[in-house]
Amino acid sequence: MGTGVALVAAAAGATWYVVAGPTPRPRAGGEEYPEPAGASAAITPLADIPENGGTVFPDRQIVVTRGAGTTVHGFSAVCTHQGCLVSAVSGGEITCPCHGSAFDAATGAVRRGPAQQPLPTVPVSVVNGSVVAG
Repeated sequence: MGTGVALVAAAAGATWYVVAGPTPRPRAGGEEYPEPAGASAAITPLADIPENGGTVFPDRQIVVTRGAGTTVHGFSAVCTHQGCLVSAVSGGEITCPCHGSAFDAATGAVRRGPAQQPLPTVPVSVVNGSVVAG
């Protein structure tokens, strides 16, 4: 009986995830993901990016991470597994809510799958106290 209850609970959880869980973004033109929007423009003041953390900008499909001081890194916020947007930067990792992939916040390299490819880099720099793409 316990096995039956566990199977029903698992099926209900899977169904709920499919219905209410995060939605993967469609791929544009086959296997490649689109380039992040908003190149060559100010993204945010540097002070808004926490040191040793980061911020996801879903409207621009960019995630900006920050080390100590003014060291910043930019990556596509589109997970390379199935195209969901990553959701958070914490503990040195950029995480995807869809299937649990995690990427290194300084390099974009895969730390935990199912993603197999790193997050593509987006050139960012600090100009006059603002993080700028491009």
